[in-house]
Amino acid sequence: MSQRIFIDTNVMLDLLGERKPFYEPIAKIASLAEKEKISMVVSPLSFATVNYLLAKFENEKTAREKLRKFKVLCEICSLDEKTIEKGLNSSIKDFEDALQYFSASESECEIIISRNGKDFKKSLLPVMTADEYLKSLNNR
Repeated sequence: MSQRIFIDTNVMLDLLGERKPFYEPIAKIASLAEKEKISMVVSPLSFATVNYLLAKFENEKTAREKLRKFKVLCEICSLDEKTIEKGLNSSIKDFEDALQYFSASESECEIIISRNGKDFKKSLLPVMTADEYLKSLNNR
């Protein structure tokens, strides 16, 4: 079974928005997912947020097309009542970060890929940037 990695919203936006200098590392990770070497897991919340931002900076049609292509590469985890309940009762200050964390945890992800590690200070899962994750693969 391939390693399950959770992709945070900011990293998904780096990929689909081709934001430099963050684009290249997440593009390499997406390529690993395409080759089925790893499984990328994403929250439905990220799809909504990234669609909103891409549509604002590009346009609605382009945003949807990018999301359609990305969806093929990843698994979308569930965001249900249990996840919301955990997020509401969590000590994680930012509610969206709490939902992301519990989504990753409930989806049996092994690592969270985010550019904002400080948002996941209380995480029991390792949190890495896309770059750090790639380096960790090279060290195996």
